[in-house]
Amino acid sequence: MKIYALRHGQTNYNQRGLCNGDPTVDVHLTREGVAQAESAAGLLRGVPIEHIYVSQLPRTRQTAEIINRSLGVPIEAHPALNDILTGCEGLPVETYFARITPDRLRTRPPNGESLLEFRERVLGFLAILPGLPFQTIALVAHEETLRVLYGYFHHLDLDELPALSFYNCQILEFEERGQSPFF
Repeated sequence: MKIYALRHGQTNYNQRGLCNGDPTVDVHLTREGVAQAESAAGLLRGVPIEHIYVSQLPRTRQTAEIINRSLGVPIEAHPALNDILTGCEGLPVETYFARITPDRLRTRPPNGESLLEFRERVLGFLAILPGLPFQTIALVAHEETLRVLYGYFHHLDLDELPALSFYNCQILEFEERGQSPFF
């Protein structure tokens, strides 16, 4: 299965440097975020995507709907693709990073999850892919999700994940070959 994975377009919270994992909070694409999604749509036009998976956070669906204007395929939300729970809802991203220092992989902030716990959640989603009837899918998710996917498909050590960085609407291409999603 071919997977096209991308981070959502820029949001009002990205501009302000705030954390969000609650789908009921008004986090939406900015004008630049809409333009980024439209640019991604142009790059994906003609790709035989059969299904788009998004997280439950509205910014991923908003991005997917823009991309889907030329594709016209089903969009489905899956909770395993939700952004990492930081325990810092509405707080600056720097607050979250300060709370997980010195161990970005294992520290579990109050009301949050560690990167390792988050990784297990995302890998659980990958485990369902071999049973799906699709040849090509798209995933619209979050930067942390892309870190996990990139690390998995490129066989990176866990300690390499926190250093990975992906910009809004950056498209990554992976090939799922029925391998076990657990290292």
